[in-house]
Formats: sequence, structure tokens, C-alpha cells
Amino acid sequence: MKANAKKAVTERSDGSRTAWRIAGAAILMAAGLLRLLYLTEKPLHHDEGVNGLFLAPLFRQGFYHYDPSNYHGPTLYYFGLLTTTLNSFLYGKYGLSTFAIRLVPALFGMGIVWLVFYFRRFIGTFGSLTAALFIAVSPGFVFFSRYFIHEILFVFFTLSLVVAVMRFKETARPLYLMLASASAALLFTTKETYIITVAVLLLALLCSHLYISLRRKLAPIPAEAGSPAREMIVPPPMQSAQIIPQRRADMWLAAIALFAVLYILFYSSFLTNFPKGVYDSFRTFGYWGHTGVTQYKSPGNTYFDWLGRMQTELPSLVLGGLGVVLALYQMRSRFAVFTAFWALGMTAAYSLLPYKTPWLALNPLLPIIIMAGYFLGQWFDLGAKNQSLLPRASAVFALVVAVAISAYAAIDLSFFSYDNDAIPYSYAHTRRDFLGLVDEIESVASHNPAGKNMGITIMSPEHWPLPWYLREYPNSGYYGRIVPTSEPVIVAHQDQSGEIETKMGTLYRRFHSYELRPGVWLVLYLRRDQRP
Repeated sequence: MKANAKKAVTERSDGSRTAWRIAGAAILMAAGLLRLLYLTEKPLHHDEGVNGLFLAPLFRQGFYHYDPSNYHGPTLYYFGLLTTTLNSFLYGKYGLSTFAIRLVPALFGMGIVWLVFYFRRFIGTFGSLTAALFIAVSPGFVFFSRYFIHEILFVFFTLSLVVAVMRFKETARPLYLMLASASAALLFTTKETYIITVAVLLLALLCSHLYISLRRKLAPIPAEAGSPAREMIVPPPMQSAQIIPQRRADMWLAAIALFAVLYILFYSSFLTNFPKGVYDSFRTFGYWGHTGVTQYKSPGNTYFDWLGRMQTELPSLVLGGLGVVLALYQMRSRFAVFTAFWALGMTAAYSLLPYKTPWLALNPLLPIIIMAGYFLGQWFDLGAKNQSLLPRASAVFALVVAVAISAYAAIDLSFFSYDNDAIPYSYAHTRRDFLGLVDEIESVASHNPAGKNMGITIMSPEHWPLPWYLREYPNSGYYGRIVPTSEPVIVAHQDQSGEIETKMGTLYRRFHSYELRPGVWLVLYLRRDQRP
């Protein structure tokens, strides 16, 4: 009898494990499809073009030096170097491609989904799968996982730091301390806003500890021995206390050394810009402190407006807010209380900061989505505990509706409406019409004896991401003003058209106008002997 019962438990456990793996694989597959399909169809954003041109000399000549006044940390470019080098190995001269550079954030975006699965032990099977699924179909996470900018890498390293610290706290294994150290170093070398993230995480840790201690003193939580409430609120045994003090000291010294090595290597461009690059990594706060309070200034409720407008992230916001309230009220899980303060802290920090861009919203959105998973997980588990179908069915229904809304918005934004400036995430994005300009230049080059070595004069002061698309045209000149020229092609700003046609109308003809981004038009002029 006992053997049969034991066998039944084992079979249920194996079935549960198999179902978990299948569900996880399906979510990762969905995340991959949304991030990798048609990755090159959308024209590069202005910032992507700038980042691409910083990568180009690193790929071609092995040269990159950190600039403390602009463009954030170096990790994006070195990971881009890996994908472009691999692409070059596979496809020769086409290594430096749009697909290769956007593959970096796409893979890290999938990595964020993968890391969330670790929280199964803290927010339950249903909760962790829900959180992972929300991130997989989140319009913001999908959209910026298809952007060659720093933010997705930054969010990934934030999450990997949290996961590694939690694993070290549970197991005291040196491996997880080293992973936490590496994650922190890569977070620091990705973007200067690490100072906000680290401050918020430390404050969330402190606030969660004080909150739990105060709540337990004021109103002890009634829980039977062995109940979920009792098991989750009591911290797991700390194995680190069993480590020999000398070994513990050596372990922490190794972690500090690993952090320092990675920090110095990346900021010094692997010692080719040492010590200047490392010095510049601290000097940058003078520049960014000024930028953070003077540029892109928006009111404090901007992120709520952006995330909730047109239902882009509204399901996650609502469910995440309920999750924060529930975690602080129930106080069943230290992790849930910590994540609630993490979500509140990130939201407050980025709301108070005057500098606001849509991709920064991913930083508070991450813990908010985890809390959304926690809320639905608690809702679902209530039905499982009471053996009631209604809570479980309603939790699944809420999940389906929320995912359907988010997935629809993600697909529409990333594949159809990516240049619709009515959508907050589409921030001054390059119009799809711009690629027609690139196509016409390539057509002219195909009929010109010089081919891609023909001269191109870019007079428009606004032209990004055009340099990325003309990266194979070495004789392109960027002047930002009207200059004398006799090159086969001129690209001008619409405001320059009258003067160009007056001064150069006998030599050039106006071919077509192309919208670069909202309110900015570029005009293509061809020398009269050139065929389009």
C-alpha cells in the first residue's frame, strides 16, 4: 500500500515537472518568435544608428574608447562584436548587419524571460509562469528587445544580480557569489544609471527587513506550523555560517577581484585605454547629472501615462499593483515583500527623475510584472488550497485576457505600428518611408561606375540613422550645412531645398522627399547625369 502511494506521488511529481518544462519551453519559444521574426524590417532608431556606428570601428579595426559624455557603457558594443564576428564568419563581408546587432538585445530579452522561471520557489508555479509569460508578450519588453540600445542588457543584468544574490543566500555556494559579482560588474559597465538601480535594490532590501520586523512585532502573523505562511516568512537556513572564516574572507576577496577585473577590462577597452577609460567611468556622472535634470524633462506621472495609454501595459500595471498590496498585506514571502518595495522604489525613482524616455520604463516594469505574477499565483493557489474550481478558473481567465491584450499590443507595435508617434514607445522613431531613401541611393550606386565608392554629400544637420545604412559607402560626407559639391548624390533637409535649387539647380534635380521622423523631411537630389 505504502509502495503504491509512494509511486503515485513520484508519478505526480514527474508529471508536474514535465508540465513545467513544456510550459516554460513554450513561453521561451513565444518570446523568441516575437523578438527574432522580421528583425530587420523596422528601420533603426536614431540611437540605434549611433550605437551601430560606435560598433563599426570596433568590428573593423578593433577600436573603441568609452566616451563619458555620451552613449553609455561598453558592454553593448562588445556583445555586438561577438554577434557581428559570428555573422562575419558565417556570411563573410555581411557581418556588420542590422540582424547581427539587434540579435544582442533579442537574446538578452529572451534571457530575462528565462531568469524569471527561477522565482518558481518564491511565487509558485502558476505565478512564475505568469510573470514569464507577461514579460514574453509585454509590448515594451518585446519592442526594446528589437532595439540595439543598452536598456534590455541593463534590465537583464539587474535581474541576474537579484537571482544570483538569492541563490547565494540560499546555498552559500561560491559559484553564486561569483555570478552576483559578474552581474554587478556587467550592470555597472552597461549604463551609468546603475547608481539608481543599486540604491533602489539596497533600499528595498532594508525596507523589506524593517517592514517584516515591525509587522511581526505589532501583529504577529498567525500560522500553523508547516503552513505556507510560516514556511515562507521564515528565512531559509543560512549555510554561510558554516563556512570557515578564512575561506569566507577568501571567497569575498575573489568576488571583489572579479568585479574589479571585469570593470577595468570593459571601461579600459581591454587595457587599450587604461587608465583613462576607468577614470572616465567616474567622470561621467558630472555629465549625466546635468543631463538627468535638464533634458527630456517630463512630469512625474509620465510613466503611468505611457504604460497605461492604449492598454499597452495596463494589465501588468493593474495586476502588479494588486500584487504589491497583497504582498505587503499577507507578508507570506520575503521575496514578494522585497519585490513590492523594489517595484515601489523603481517607480518613485524614475518618476522623480526629470529625464524620461520610454525605454527607462522597463526598470520599474520588471518588478511590477513579477508582482503581477505573484498576485495571479496567489489567486490560483487559493483555489488549489480550497479545492475550488472558481478561483483557479477565474485566475486562468484573467491571465488569458491580460496576455491577449498585451500580445495584441506587442504584435501591433513591433510589426505594424512601430513608427506611429501616437504610441509612447515609438519615441521619435524613424519612419518606414526613410528606407525608400536608402533604396534609391543603392539603386543609383548600382548604375554608377564607382558603385559604393561613389561620393554622397549629406548636407542635412539631421540624418541619423543614415550613417548606419551608408556604412559601406566610404565616400559619404556629413556636413550639416550647404557646401559646394559635384558628387552624384545630395541628401538635404527640406529647409535647405530653396537655396540648393537656386545655387545648384543646373547641376542637380530634386528626385524625392522622405520623412525621417515626425516633422523632419529629407530631400534626395541627383546629379542630372545619374540614373535612379
